[in-house]
Parts: sequence; structure tokens; C-alpha cells
Amino acid sequence: MGSNKRLKIGQGQISGYISIFLATLALLGIFCFWYPEELTTPEFREIYTKESMEILMMGVIIASFFFALLSILLSKRFKWALIGSGISALAISLGAFTIEGRAVDKASWHFGLDWMLLDLFLMTLIFIPLELFFPKNKSQTKFHEEWRTDLMYFVISHLFIQFFGVITQKPALLFFGWIGLDKIHLWVQNLPFILALLLAFFSTDLFQYWAHRFFHTRVYLWRFHSIHHSTKSMDWLAGSRTHFIDIFFTRAMTFIPLYVLGFSSTVFNVYIIFIAIHAVLIHANTRINFGPLKYIFTTPQYHHWHHCEDPKYYGHNFASIFPFIDMMFGTYYLPGKKWPAGTGVHEGSYPKGFIKQSIYPFTKSPFDTDLNMDERSDR
Repeated sequence: MGSNKRLKIGQGQISGYISIFLATLALLGIFCFWYPEELTTPEFREIYTKESMEILMMGVIIASFFFALLSILLSKRFKWALIGSGISALAISLGAFTIEGRAVDKASWHFGLDWMLLDLFLMTLIFIPLELFFPKNKSQTKFHEEWRTDLMYFVISHLFIQFFGVITQKPALLFFGWIGLDKIHLWVQNLPFILALLLAFFSTDLFQYWAHRFFHTRVYLWRFHSIHHSTKSMDWLAGSRTHFIDIFFTRAMTFIPLYVLGFSSTVFNVYIIFIAIHAVLIHANTRINFGPLKYIFTTPQYHHWHHCEDPKYYGHNFASIFPFIDMMFGTYYLPGKKWPAGTGVHEGSYPKGFIKQSIYPFTKSPFDTDLNMDERSDR
């Protein structure tokens, strides 16, 4: 999987990888059935049922065998098909077709393995075909040099969802928990659903805008945020490459309006689902411009300019959802149908790998940055 050549449809390699991927999801999913208290997310369990997960498990195994067979028919090679089929067979031997869900006891801690597996399955279902059929960078392979690093960021952020959820909500609870917000919550929860959802989008995006811009205009904070910008291969996994310090401050800021305004659980859940998909979309390697919608919601083209490696385009497009927020503060940039020539940072080489990148901001001197971050917001 280390090839730098872009995968081509009809050669059996794609179907072979799909078979391996689905089989691995099923195998890991078995552990969620065995240890639901420790490996599943309480809030997420309210969305799906054990029956639906049993059916999904069976469907994924069958699909894995199907793509293994397709790989053989297309390529006449058995390597990928044997790996996928072998993992699927192991999953079946461990009870993939017979395993049943059960009532879950309350636990003091958990990992979000169910959230990670389901989100990974959904994102690949949406974005792998999107990038395959409508790529912006046609020469970029799915298995570029740092795809394993970005996948590790994705896995870690999902597995430790409880930890990140708790620490990012703390600032809102600490600063606003003592204020009586019941009347505000009641008013917001009585708003029509669409208005409440738009208010949630706008308020969180406004707070996130300034947190994001702050990370660009303070040298010390830029050390952490530059890890996110260090990728030169923009794709659906690239958005996951975010340092844990960056995650803490940025997410904490978005939780402030969510907590203060007290949106209903329905609005909150729709917001979370939208953000989860949209954040992946704007980093995706797709040339789709979305027509007039690109002036209403941020798009891949819009956000790729934010990641542009050319310093003269720094300091633009900080908003996550609404471009008009950048217009309000003079940081909007969208030159027609033009895309940036490249993405990344020009400040020198960044370490490769999750561990090295996590440590790097703590070891870098504030004088190592060759472009003052204050200049970024003025360009």
C-alpha cells in the first residue's frame, strides 16, 4: 500500500483493498459486541440499535467476500482477495454471523471504538468514490506518503472521544456554569428547528473563526496549528491531522455558544453530524465547485486556499461553515474557479509520523518561524 501511483478502476486493486478494509471493520466490530461498556459511546448508542448493528455486521462480511471475488476476477491475482477473505473468515469464526447485542451497564470510562468504526465506514463510503471519480489532483494516490499518519490522527481522535469531549466542555462549564441560563435555553429551544440550527452554525462558526485566526497570528500557537497545515496531500483524511492542543482550544471555543445557548438535543446532534461530514469534505481531493452554494457554505476550493503553501495567500478563509464571516472581517479569498498550486507550509520540513508531530511543537524555538505570524492575518 506504499505505492505512489494513483489507483485505477478495473485492475482489481481497489476492490481488493475494499475487501480488506471491510473485513477489518467487521473484526474490530466484534470487540464492540464483546465489551460494549468499555468500547462503545453512550451518546452514540442512543442513535443506533443492536439489531441494526447485527445486520450491518453481516452485510459488511458479505460485502468483503464480494469484493474479494471481484478482485480475483479483475486482476487474476489472489493476494488482496486472500487477505480480505482471511480476515473475514476470522471474524466469522469469532461469531460475526451469530453475535448478538445485549444491555449495556453504565461505565465510568470508555473508548469510542464504535464511533470510530462507523464514522470511518461512512466517510469512506462518501469520500473514496468522490475523490476517485471527481479528483482535483488526478495524480495523487490514496496511499500517499503520509496516509498512515493521517489515519492514526483519525483513529486517536475517535477512540479518545470521551477525553476530548470532557476537556473541551470544561471551559464553558467553568466560565458560564454559575450563570442562570434557563430562560435563554428555553427561548432557543422554542425556536423553529431551522432557525435554531442556523443559529448553532453561526454562533459556533463565529467563535471557531476567532480561535482559528488566533492560532495563525500567535507564533507559539502556530507551532501547534502548523501541524494541521503541514500536509501536502489534501484529501478526506487530511482534516484529521490536528495536534491535541489545537483540538482542545478550538473545540472548547465552539462549545461556549453551544452551552450558553442550550440548543435542543436534536439540533445538537444534527450539528455534530453536519460538522463531522463537512469538515472532511472541505479537505477532500475533489474538483467539485458546488456552484452558487460555494458562496453560502465553505467548500474544498475555499478551504484549499486556506492551506495554500504560497505565503502571499496566507491569512485567508478561517471560517469553517460560512464564507460571509470571512467577508465580515476582511479575510475572504475565492478567485473564481482557480485553485492553489500547492498546499502545505513553506517554513521547512516537518517530522513524519504521529508521535514526532505531537512532540515537535514543544521542541521548536519560537524564532524558528521564518515568517512572522502577525503578517499572515494582513495578507
